[in-house]
Amino acid sequence: MSRFETAATLTHESARSALDAGLSRIAAGATEVDCASLKQFDSSALAVLLAWQRAAAARGAALTVVNLPSGLASLAQAYGVDTLLTFRH
Repeated sequence: MSRFETAATLTHESARSALDAGLSRIAAGATEVDCASLKQFDSSALAVLLAWQRAAAARGAALTVVNLPSGLASLAQAYGVDTLLTFRH
């Protein structure tokens, strides 16, 4: 299982570069993303995580999100997308 990590910040300003970096890792076979270092985020982080999961699914794989910050999990629940994310602590 190949894992990559998010940066400490994933907001609107950094979303495009984070998306591209993650897509490259997924294309190379990554199946897990670790969000332990993620401290500053907004709803753009959810969009990026969902896009990464779609990209993995398109390759016939699943992408698991680990160490999702509780604040981001709450945001996902508030937006109603928590059931779309595959995550574990």
